[in-house]
Amino acid sequence: MKKIIVVAACFAMAASSAFSQLPTYDQGQKFKDVLNIVNAYYTDTVDNKKLVDDAIAKILEDLDPHSSYVKAQDVKRSEEPLQANFEGVGISFQILKDTITVQEVISGCPSEKVGIRVGDRIVKVDDTTAVFKGLDNNWVIKHLRGPKGSKVSVSIIRKGNTQPLTFVIQRDKIPIYSVEAHYMVLPDVGYVKISRFAATTMQEFHTAVKDLRNKGMKNIIVDLQDNTGGYLYTAIDLCNQFLMKDQMIVYTQGLHSQKSESRANGNGMFKFGKVIVLINEGSASASEILSGCIQDNDRGLLVGRRTWGKGLVQKPFNLPDGSQIKLTTAHYYIPSDRCIQRPYDNGKKDYNDEYMRRYNSGELFGSDTFKQPDSLKYKTIYSGRTVYGGGGVSPDYFVPVDTTGGSRYYNALIRRGFLVQHGAEYLDKNRAKILAQFPTAESFISSYVVPDSFYQNLYAAAESDTSFLNDITVPKEDTVITEFTTIKFGDKDYRTSKAHDLKRSSKALPIAVKANLARNLFDANVFWQVSNVLNNPLQKAIAVIQNDKNFDVLFKNTSIAKGKKKQVQKDKEETERWRFQVE
Repeated sequence: MKKIIVVAACFAMAASSAFSQLPTYDQGQKFKDVLNIVNAYYTDTVDNKKLVDDAIAKILEDLDPHSSYVKAQDVKRSEEPLQANFEGVGISFQILKDTITVQEVISGCPSEKVGIRVGDRIVKVDDTTAVFKGLDNNWVIKHLRGPKGSKVSVSIIRKGNTQPLTFVIQRDKIPIYSVEAHYMVLPDVGYVKISRFAATTMQEFHTAVKDLRNKGMKNIIVDLQDNTGGYLYTAIDLCNQFLMKDQMIVYTQGLHSQKSESRANGNGMFKFGKVIVLINEGSASASEILSGCIQDNDRGLLVGRRTWGKGLVQKPFNLPDGSQIKLTTAHYYIPSDRCIQRPYDNGKKDYNDEYMRRYNSGELFGSDTFKQPDSLKYKTIYSGRTVYGGGGVSPDYFVPVDTTGGSRYYNALIRRGFLVQHGAEYLDKNRAKILAQFPTAESFISSYVVPDSFYQNLYAAAESDTSFLNDITVPKEDTVITEFTTIKFGDKDYRTSKAHDLKRSSKALPIAVKANLARNLFDANVFWQVSNVLNNPLQKAIAVIQNDKNFDVLFKNTSIAKGKKKQVQKDKEETERWRFQVE
């Protein structure tokens, strides 16, 4: 036995010695050699696929926070939001009490055509029960999505029906809209909300702008809050809509990627008129290209909070087994020559903790805690305003984050799905009555008031759920809350802050309820019109855009000496083109 061990050890030492003596040891070959040794000598069975997948993921993770590895089975799903469609039945859902509850039925899609409603609970998919402990989103997606033209049978429980209803749905392509809302906020000001930069964003944006112009739009507010980005080419196309010919949009450059510039072609559809872009800490990547381009070219004003700070470009590389790596190949630079990428020297976890860092430092609430060194100072192209690189794009008008409307009770109502579920049940009984009294979105927005009985029934439904009651129970160690409400359910008393919370959320809750009803009765566009009452950056932007003087900072500060001729007409037109001309 001792002899066998010695022989094995000598063999391993010989192999090791042979490898170490190679004059140039290719690192790719080194990885293969390690894998071969593991397979040849490791004491247990090895899952080579998992081993390699994990190794690739770790390699890319160590490069930067945005390079990543996508397994073959996840590639298609990861691309769907940006390709702007998938094949399925056309609902959004939430899992409540181990049951699939329909939150939204997408207009014009298969589920709407067969009669699925918001609030329906799916209890069976084909011949498989859909109610069980451990039900998750992956299971639902796997069973409801499928090739266009294929069929799926679903059994649903609907309020007011004693027996399950069965629907056969023929799957189809389901659009994922990136322009979630567009409407007029003032007689001459339009609002467009863009949630991602996808393959169809430009088509959607053109449609929105055309519609708003027909309604009198001369100036525009573009909402990029919480827009995490998307396709670079879409961001470039969108920037092009606002700029004059040959103005710089962005350029990219990397160690193995030559400098590549993108400039406006002069054919944009909104080269004139005032522009405001809404941004916050959730605006990243392509959102920062658009907002930074608008700021650096002095084309408009930014309102909100500092953006995330992603200035890296990823390129997908497909591998033969269907998997994919998204590799950072370049940095992008906005027109002032600044790169807004934040440092990531301390690793991915530290990098992703940015929101809490800003929260804890007070930056989100207005404290002037974010300072950039002079080495990262740049100037805007036209007016020479000071801007900074290396940490996102900062707004021209800061609006603090508003946490005053949130509370345990309010947050639990939303998180546990009671707002959606109770709203659907309410409309099952009252839809016809409400639409008879408020037949248009305009009349609903301006005049509909949620009745008190709705809230009382909502509270009663929520407070009969132990998970909800556990969510709103105030721990004994919490010394902040001093006003308590005891809720009795079964044989247990729950110490809650209900009364305190409902006072705190007295403005947010009615808006959330009404917005949810608006989505069900009309569409997402009306949902945002109701919700945006509490969109403080938008309200600030509406105030800013009405005063022409607020836009003076975008133009050259030219002083004319006494006795000199007035500024030539050409320069005057150049100075004022963005304020008063309309294309």
